Amino acid sequence: MKRAMRVAAIAAVAGMAVILGLAQGARAQGDKGEVTLIAPGGARAAVEQLIPGFEKKTGYKVKATFGSGGGTHKQVVKGEAFDVPIVQPPYQDVIDSGNVVKSSEKLLASVAVGVAVKQGAPKPDISSPEAVKKMFAAAKSISYPNAAGGAAAGVTVDEMFKKLGIADEVQSKVKRAQGGAGAMQMVAKGDTEIGMTFLSEMEEPGIDVVGPLPRSVATPTSLVGFVSAHAKNPAGAKALLDYLASPEAAAVYKAQHMQPGK
Repeated sequence: MKRAMRVAAIAAVAGMAVILGLAQGARAQGDKGEVTLIAPGGARAAVEQLIPGFEKKTGYKVKATFGSGGGTHKQVVKGEAFDVPIVQPPYQDVIDSGNVVKSSEKLLASVAVGVAVKQGAPKPDISSPEAVKKMFAAAKSISYPNAAGGAAAGVTVDEMFKKLGIADEVQSKVKRAQGGAGAMQMVAKGDTEIGMTFLSEMEEPGIDVVGPLPRSVATPTSLVGFVSAHAKNPAGAKALLDYLASPEAAAVYKAQHMQPGK
């Protein structure tokens, strides 16, 4: 009886060891290490949607950091350690820095600056440069991300005002926000009539999206990815960058009102 119990106990321990070994093997196969990524806020919604699919498909884990377009750009130029940096034009200084592998360059998507109003408010005509000028002339208040904080959408809006010749005229109406979300919150609360940021950042409840500004006054901003020259996980970096430029990613970009790269 005792011998039978000892045999059963040994068999149970052996079986548990096999199970643990299989589990450890599965973890080893399914966890290829961490891949780090840095990107501007305009890419955040799409990238965060894409990460789970990439992790499931490849076994890599992704650690993503998001910030302003200008801020992330400076981090890449300084050579901070990220496996995959995503930057916005102009980025010749990024290439010249030697901190990215130039041959790895991929245009992932582009995103336009759009116009939003408080939910239920009349939607202005933005079909032409003339219509856009009339919208700003009629508006009592305007919000958009602060370019001084590195926000690429804010830079685009400031350049548009200059191009339309109304930079001085609108300054008294402008309320600069901390990021695209801040600009949209002002609109949702009724603090401003017109709000602008990248279409991919227009997620605030309580707003209605009017649409993108005409290309003739506000050129969409490109999102370009690289493998870092200092990548701690070069294989994972290449896999992630390829995934961000894949057909699966293109579908997500479109859903986020972005234009996939070619």
